[in-house]
Amino acid sequence: MKTCLLVIDVQESFRRRPYFTEHDLPAYLTAQNALIVAAQTARTHIVRIFHVDGPRSPDNAFALESGEVRPLDGLAPFDAAATFHKSRHSALVGTGLEVWLHQQGIQRLVVSGIRTEQCCETTTRHASDLGFTVDFVVDATLTFDMQQPDGRPLLAADIRSRTATVLKDRFARIASVEQACEVLS
Repeated sequence: MKTCLLVIDVQESFRRRPYFTEHDLPAYLTAQNALIVAAQTARTHIVRIFHVDGPRSPDNAFALESGEVRPLDGLAPFDAAATFHKSRHSALVGTGLEVWLHQQGIQRLVVSGIRTEQCCETTTRHASDLGFTVDFVVDATLTFDMQQPDGRPLLAADIRSRTATVLKDRFARIASVEQACEVLS
């Protein structure tokens, strides 16, 4: 089964968000970079996806004009088989990614990137609904603490756990970095 690694929204834009923290960043980058190296070694397609939205201004970290829509410092360098810009949560909405994947004969996706519960989870659900086999690598996703509607904190670790729970065996196989590296090779 032809496989592709998706590297979703791993971009400097996030450093300009007030919730950004480097607390989980080293472990995330270690996992993400291991997937990239495994894919490069096996010559498996790697697709880079950047989140881009308005307003088109240097003050907006998610606008191309900001200069922040570029790979996150610390991410292993790679030559992307394709790069897509998205303005929705799913990388499959309005980007041409689905068409490109079909043109390449890709049937399996390994999902990684930033934010676990938003763009990574949404892309996973969407890809599953489109018939792709999906491996979701929780350790190769990054998110940040949030505040629940009642004001209580929701820790990033709990968000990752919740995401794995709701995706497991419904939308994706929850894969360890090691398992995903095997799939990529």
